[in-house]
Amino acid sequence: MKRLLCAIAIAVSINPISANSDEALMSFKMMTPETALKLAQAALADCRKRGFQTSVAVVDRFGGVQVLLRDRLAGNYTVEVAQRKAWTAAAFRMDTLTLANATAFDKVASAGIRQVANALMVGGGVPIEAAGSLVGAVAVSGAAGGKADDDCARAGIAAVADDLAF
Repeated sequence: MKRLLCAIAIAVSINPISANSDEALMSFKMMTPETALKLAQAALADCRKRGFQTSVAVVDRFGGVQVLLRDRLAGNYTVEVAQRKAWTAAAFRMDTLTLANATAFDKVASAGIRQVANALMVGGGVPIEAAGSLVGAVAVSGAAGGKADDDCARAGIAAVADDLAF
């Protein structure tokens, strides 16, 4: 449990430059809208293949929406749920399936992070990394539970893995 709390503390640290750094600026990579769309479309296609009507959200490293897709018969609520899962995965730099288990209400030491505004500790949100750096997150809502949502999201990431290699 202590290791998990340490990992969460490290993951949510916002400033990657030490306080003693002389650098005034930092740089980072972002997915292009085309890459984010390709990822979302692949996740949606994977869900359809499995028989699910879902929504898919892709956010940038700061949690801002880049792409949002809702399949024809996906419930309206799935849009907000997908956005919040993606934001959570980006903010905590951890997949929401792991976060859901790690912050269950019976885990008093870590359950408090469930109170963070917009955080949604439900499986289906997955951070997207390229060369060890967070470039965004993807989330799916509407499949048959958090594990199925997670599987579809990971299929989307796999579809753009070669594009993200730098």
